[in-house]
Amino acid sequence: MTVVERRGDRVVRDAGDWTPAVHRLLAHLQRAGVDGVPVPHGRTDDGREVLGFLDGEVPHHPVPAWVWTVRALESSARLLRRIHDATEGASLDGPWRSPTHEPPEVVCHNDFAPYNLVFEDGVVVGVIDWDFASPGPRLWDLAYLAYRIVPLTTDDWGDAFPPSVRRERLIQLLRAYGTSAGPADLLAVLRDRLLELADFSERTADPASRPELREHAQLYRRDAESLLSP
Repeated sequence: MTVVERRGDRVVRDAGDWTPAVHRLLAHLQRAGVDGVPVPHGRTDDGREVLGFLDGEVPHHPVPAWVWTVRALESSARLLRRIHDATEGASLDGPWRSPTHEPPEVVCHNDFAPYNLVFEDGVVVGVIDWDFASPGPRLWDLAYLAYRIVPLTTDDWGDAFPPSVRRERLIQLLRAYGTSAGPADLLAVLRDRLLELADFSERTADPASRPELREHAQLYRRDAESLLSP
């Protein structure tokens, strides 16, 4: 959603009112010993934010087959759990770019998906693109990860696993994260997550000059309804 460029071992990108809160979050995660998050390095003279570059591979379309392995699925859930645990109870003030969702158990990444995950040898070792982070419930983040990596979308994102395999992958994801929540709990949260994302995509399409976001919104609404099907 913003202009990003790499300069050696640093990444420079457009900043906003939310940037100080994001940098405090990233510094907190560093102090808590969470590996795989960018190190904040302040701002450039013209006000853009500077972050440390994370080595590894970030998948893009066409999505490589190793994204759909059990190793990728479980390692993504474990990293998300470490991040959530490190932010639980932490005093991290906004303003945030995204709204706070109740209950604010942890600080959510809000876009924890393969296209923002850094892989090494098929294992998730990091996560980038933190500018939409904000406080929220653990399942808010975990539901969106499930949507993208199980996957639970009706789109062609993934290898078209049959429903029985997707359900098993969802259970594996919940188990790897270590939650007492079941599939039904996650799907209920995911429905709300997708409807909010659809509204956001529709609002953003014109101001961001990205008409394709309207198509994304249609997909999110379709997927939200499909989650209610038997």
